[in-house]
Amino acid sequence: MSKHLHPLSAIVINESGVLARISGMFARRGFNIDSLAVGETEDPRYSRMTIMVRGDDRVLEQVVKQLGRMVDVIKINDLAKDPHVEREVALIKVHAPPSERSEIIELVNIFRAKIVDVGKKRLMIEISGKGDKVDAIIDMLKPYGIVELARTGRIILARGQKTTSVMDRQAEKVLV
Repeated sequence: MSKHLHPLSAIVINESGVLARISGMFARRGFNIDSLAVGETEDPRYSRMTIMVRGDDRVLEQVVKQLGRMVDVIKINDLAKDPHVEREVALIKVHAPPSERSEIIELVNIFRAKIVDVGKKRLMIEISGKGDKVDAIIDMLKPYGIVELARTGRIILARGQKTTSVMDRQAEKVLV
């Protein structure tokens, strides 16, 4: 059994303390969160948590069971087996003296990223895409000197007709 990343999507009640309770459950059980993104859904009563968990199938099974037992969790989906769209955003502030700017701008264009701030000695770059794309531009920018870096967690939605919405049939009984 290999230890790989499992993308989980959890619909949770959008109220204070939910994130702390869920992250506390992970800590108590010794599960590590590789990436976490939380935001309001199409219904402001609920938030979507996209959680990347590393482990074998046994770890995934335990995480899903533990999350499913929590009162705050309305629905949990393992998206690893389903076709999905995955994105991450990063802001990268890089050392960019005028003599190196054209090279950096060319690199930014190759990755379809964009420059969102220009300073006398630095550029700030925004990139979105799969995690490996973000990793690749970071590696390419390291020789110029990365001054600061901020990454979101991954966000994921199932492709096509499959939904992880709070409004689908499985969640309707909970919403009544």
